[in-house]
Amino acid sequence: MPELPEVETIKRGLEKHLVGHKILEVKILDLKIFSGKKENLINGQVLAIKRVGKGLIIEFTNEYSLAIHVKMTGQLIYQGPKAMPLSPKVGGVLPNKHTRVIFILDRSAKLFYNDVRRFGWLKVILKNDVMSLPFFKGMGPEPFKDLTVEYLEKIFSKINTPIKTLLMDQAKIGGIGNIYANEALWQVKINPKRMANELTRSEVKRLYKAIHDVMEESIRHGASSSENYVDALGQEGRYQEHFEVYGRTGEQCNRCGNKIERIVIGGRGTFVCMRCQV
Repeated sequence: MPELPEVETIKRGLEKHLVGHKILEVKILDLKIFSGKKENLINGQVLAIKRVGKGLIIEFTNEYSLAIHVKMTGQLIYQGPKAMPLSPKVGGVLPNKHTRVIFILDRSAKLFYNDVRRFGWLKVILKNDVMSLPFFKGMGPEPFKDLTVEYLEKIFSKINTPIKTLLMDQAKIGGIGNIYANEALWQVKINPKRMANELTRSEVKRLYKAIHDVMEESIRHGASSSENYVDALGQEGRYQEHFEVYGRTGEQCNRCGNKIERIVIGGRGTFVCMRCQV
């Protein structure tokens, strides 16, 4: 599932290319994906793009917004008159069999929503009601916004659960998923099985910094396309080429040379160097 860096990269791309466009028509090819009245978007001009955790909000100049959660395999792809060649992860051409919604824009442009597994959603909703949606309302503090060391110390001290599980709990911390939980824990040499309330103050501070560091590096590389993710122009990211542990089962740890192992924590594949993550 795309995590904060992937969704942030999509957001920045849409800010550059989509803001200012007017919606002329909305073609809904899959009713399961879309809710609300598409008529409320027609002739609406895109005012701003916002991100909350792993979710996106497209605001229009009228009183409406389009809330989006791409879930596991969703893709938002802008195409103007001079569209770039698409990544194979998109499906070669647009639209294709995985295209669920097409937004016809002014200036001969289009915005496509693709979703192989059809878990994502798009909701037309009044601007004032967006943050009342359960997905946004229940989001915990997130990196780059309101997450602090003091907040982490407070919640870690109270919860006796594996640190990796807690990092991925969106109600506690917004935006962190499997990739960046693995990578941040490797950076600070913390075993993902350790209980959150066992971490020292120093470890919490270093983990806080590592969360930001791995996410900032991912964004610099266009985020991670280890699965279905592409950016707003249908291009792949490159951060997967810089993974230290995620998906590297059996490969050597770049720090100590030990083999990376795959274990399961909370039902999720977890990658760890048992020599230097203690």
